[in-house]
Amino acid sequence: MTIRFDEMELQAPILRAVSDIGFEEMTPIQAQVFPVVMEGKDIIGQAQTGTGKTAAYSLPILEQIDPKNKHLQAVVLCPTRELAIQVADEMHKFSKYMHGIKILPVYGGQDIVRQIKALKAGTQIMIGTPGRVMDHMRRKTIKFDFVNKVILDEADEMLNMGFREDIETILKEIPEERQTLLFSATMPQTILDIAKTYQKNAVKIKVAAKELTVPKIEQYYYEVKSQNKFEVLLRLIDLYQPKLSLIFCNTKQKVDELASELQGRGYFAEALHGDLKQQQRDRVMKSFRTGRADILVATDVAARGIDVDDVEAVFNYDLPQDYEYYVHRIGRTGRAGRTGRAFSMVVGRDIFRIKDIQRYCKTKILVQPVPSINDVVAVKAEKILDKVEKLIDEGDLKKMIQIIEQKVNEEDYTSLEIAAALLKMSFGEENGYSSEEIRKSTQQDFGDTGAEAGMVRLFINLGKNQRIRPGDILGAIAGETNMPGKLIGSIDMYDKYTFVEVPSEYAAQVVEVMKHAKIKGKSINIEPANKSR
Repeated sequence: MTIRFDEMELQAPILRAVSDIGFEEMTPIQAQVFPVVMEGKDIIGQAQTGTGKTAAYSLPILEQIDPKNKHLQAVVLCPTRELAIQVADEMHKFSKYMHGIKILPVYGGQDIVRQIKALKAGTQIMIGTPGRVMDHMRRKTIKFDFVNKVILDEADEMLNMGFREDIETILKEIPEERQTLLFSATMPQTILDIAKTYQKNAVKIKVAAKELTVPKIEQYYYEVKSQNKFEVLLRLIDLYQPKLSLIFCNTKQKVDELASELQGRGYFAEALHGDLKQQQRDRVMKSFRTGRADILVATDVAARGIDVDDVEAVFNYDLPQDYEYYVHRIGRTGRAGRTGRAFSMVVGRDIFRIKDIQRYCKTKILVQPVPSINDVVAVKAEKILDKVEKLIDEGDLKKMIQIIEQKVNEEDYTSLEIAAALLKMSFGEENGYSSEEIRKSTQQDFGDTGAEAGMVRLFINLGKNQRIRPGDILGAIAGETNMPGKLIGSIDMYDKYTFVEVPSEYAAQVVEVMKHAKIKGKSINIEPANKSR
């Protein structure tokens, strides 16, 4: 039996944030842990990463925290800085509509003075690594007087890293009248010893690790900037041209937005999420099953009933919150002996979650470079030429040959030029790529300009002294080249000059077109930057 978050006793601001994130139903660990924590009991929870345990303890903590009390009230101990940051990020998302709640991650490698200032200013929830928490204890910059909840997350990992003594020192300093929650993927004797010493009548909760079998599916991930996700998605669809595609987003709002954007670019896409009435859902599924729509954008919960054999590709536009869902998602392709592909978009810190998914699901997800327009054009040309080859084999081209011959004889063209022009016409504007983009596909290599991967850094001889603003640069480039403004990268402006980053496939066009352009009436000089600049 599934339990929905809106059935839980959670205040409205938390439920609103949960809805924004896209959580609808509780995972098994959440359904079991939540009510026990709300009752104030201690817990020994056995659960792996990716089961949703962070939400399992974060939501009741936020529900029971006193925002009027500016003292520290809850402490979460994590083995690594990455996990501490991840937990803090999740708690921030859950508490975004709450007022007066301060959450602070503390870990080594970060400026301790900043942490001390934040603690002095008033922090109710601290998520930290044992070493850095001990450091604050030695400096007397942490006071545990009002702490009533302590959470040991991935306790077995903390012990493996040699933190047992630190953990025990911290637990001894926190008032005994507290709730202690311990989570661990394994339960060695040392964990049980800590539980026995520092917990009172703890409730044992174990979520059996499901045997996750990842089908034989080619799995790839792409490191992208959030503003480039949509363009990368389009290129992947155009490059692989799957018969049917499933795209997963974590929120209903994102599903609607993405489906609408795809439709705006001429793709046959439909949205599927929990807000659709049964009649709408039936219409969408019929459209997808019959191939009238070849792309379905969905949330995890809405996609549960999808059972379509011809899905050739699954796209994780957002990485799933629960790693089990990764397996459920990609398992919808490669059915009945067919080949399937799964593509994941990875933004920033998501790289750590990809590594966790690989460990959790015992699978291999290969990093791939983002395909260029040149790659897409080459594949499209190959597919068209395959059709041409088939037509030639079938014969009956006499009439067409006569027309071509007549054109060659009348005009100063070769048959090769006519064939090239027809090829260009057949997949240019029709498939969403303009002639200009096809020309750009033979892009110039500007070498290393000091830009990040996939970008070219350009020098412009105008700056602040000419009363130019970053918006003027962005507007001029986007306006003159028809390149979407969101693809333009960082704009670094100085007194007499400016550096701007553009995607490498657009760089040649930007340099060529902007030579003849003006910004605020001023002629400009634009050229690839030297790395040393």
